[in-house]
Order: sequence, then C-alpha cells, then structure tokens
Amino acid sequence: MSVEDQGLIAERAWPPEGELGPVVISEEQIAQRVAELGRQLTADYAGKAPLLIGVLKGAFMFMADICRAIDRPVEVDFMAVASYGTATKTSGVVRIVKDLDADLADRHVLVIEDIVDSGLTLSYLNRYLLSRRPASLEVCALLLKRGQQRAKLDVAYVGFEIEPDFVVGYGLDVAERYRNLPDLRIYNEPAP
Repeated sequence: MSVEDQGLIAERAWPPEGELGPVVISEEQIAQRVAELGRQLTADYAGKAPLLIGVLKGAFMFMADICRAIDRPVEVDFMAVASYGTATKTSGVVRIVKDLDADLADRHVLVIEDIVDSGLTLSYLNRYLLSRRPASLEVCALLLKRGQQRAKLDVAYVGFEIEPDFVVGYGLDVAERYRNLPDLRIYNEPAP
C-alpha cells in the first residue's frame, strides 16, 4: 500500500468534525478503576472460581481487562444480546443473538456489562440467567447512567456513574464505530 493510500485511509477513518465530544473518562482513569475492581473481585471471590460472562460486543475490552485484574482462577464465556441496533437509544426489545456455551448450574456467575442505561436489557438477562440455576449471580458494569434506569436492578460492582450522555470508546460504539478509542467520549449525534 502506498503512502498516499495510507493517508486516504487515515483521513476517512477520522470522525466527522464535531461528532466526538470531550473525554468523559480517560484511559488512565479506566485503568485505575479496573485495577481497583480487580482487587475487590479477587477478595470477594476468595475460594471460588467465578465464571465471567462478557456481554458482547460492548464489554469485550472491559472483560479482557477485568479478567486480567482478578488474581484467581476464572473461566470466561460470552453472550450477545441486542436492544440498540444502530440507534443511540434502546428499543426496549431484547433478543439473544449468541447464547452461552457453559452450564451455569451451581456456578458463581459474574456478568461483565459495558453500560447500564434503562436497565431493561440487564433485567431481562438476569431473569434469563437465574433460570439456569447458578449458585450466585452478580453484575459488574463499567458504566451506570445516572437516573436512567426503568427497571429495578442490583449492580454489585460499578466502574463509573456518568451523566445520561451517549458515550463511545473502550468497546462502546455507535453503529459499530469508535470501539477502539482508549477512553470514553461523548458522541454528538449529527444533525439531520
């Protein structure tokens, strides 16, 4: 690939002017909080080998980092659920796109979630996972949007509480873009 071609690709990959707003949570803040959560989870799961369930796609970066931060044996599995599509607001309709491979019966399950917004997806997911008879079921969410929950939830571990802005980066996306940002930024929806 020529230098000119590389320049064109880099130019196209850059976000449109004004689409990305300010950094809400920096890469350094994320790393520090993940380390803190790792220490807490290591202590809380003493004598247990938790099964971490990453909710794809948004939680994949957080899942990888939190998994490495827990200083004890863990197992991992993934599931994918959809409620946003390409929109910036949840549709309220949850569907399972990829189910788990692991049996949850009598396991200590820790759901790793990217963001808790309305709480409808997580509420549905909790009911679904509890029907599979785990010994325990807890949630570790990177982000919790203040005052947006429409469902009663018990999120045992929260990385950060944020304002109800739409954010991207560190695995979170809009229409599959910006997952690779190392920090979390406000997404400014383009005017119609």
